[in-house]
Amino acid sequence: MAHQGVVYDLLLRASWETLRSFSQNDQQLQGTPGAIAVLHTNTRRLDYHPHVHVVMPAAAIDAEAGLWRKKRGYLFKHKALAKVFRAKVLAALVAVGLVLPMRYPKAWVVDCKSVGNGEKALVYLGRYLYRGVIREQDIVAVGDGRVTFGYRDAKSGRVERRVVSGADFLWLVLQHVLPKGFRQARNFGFLHPNCKRLIALLQVVLKCLPAPVGAWLKARAPVLCPCCGAAMVIVKTGLRARFDGPMVVPRAAGGVC
Repeated sequence: MAHQGVVYDLLLRASWETLRSFSQNDQQLQGTPGAIAVLHTNTRRLDYHPHVHVVMPAAAIDAEAGLWRKKRGYLFKHKALAKVFRAKVLAALVAVGLVLPMRYPKAWVVDCKSVGNGEKALVYLGRYLYRGVIREQDIVAVGDGRVTFGYRDAKSGRVERRVVSGADFLWLVLQHVLPKGFRQARNFGFLHPNCKRLIALLQVVLKCLPAPVGAWLKARAPVLCPCCGAAMVIVKTGLRARFDGPMVVPRAAGGVC
């Protein structure tokens, strides 16, 4: 908690370094992969649990040979990933001058599984990036100094409820506020932003036409005219900002049909 920026950065870097080393040593890949890593700090119950999600294509680029290699079936053994990841994180903590605790788990948990083309996994991670640690609709009740919120249990799949005091709820949320300027999502390897030309070349070679940005977003429901029922078009907003400066466009607005 006292070195969040440093430790979070090490978690993301160690995740990538582990996957890169496995990819380079793999007999089928033998190259540098690409990955999208996202840091999460909470469980569904809002408990403090820093961990990293990584979406990685089962493929790698051999720059020297100019080859694109793919791997079928299981990507990497999760137990081997856990051992290497643990060693890299502990070594990195010592390297930056942090003292390791007297007791820490000897075995760390790493899960590795196929997610198909990755579309659903990316949407899942994207929701956590922009909606915060809890959705407003998940807050069931607020009263008598207590807050009740719902969450889906990962094991049973059932929706459970948790009741905490108002102060405890604020702490559950605030403990997941990231350090100022920290980048929660990062791209590595051939998916790094500096590799736009390489990504464009891969799209041509693999005959992959990416969907337009925002194509998966649901269309906003039209505002209907109360008189004729036709869809209204927003021509001017009716709310102004409370500070001096340009007018801010609010969500709710009037219109004409």
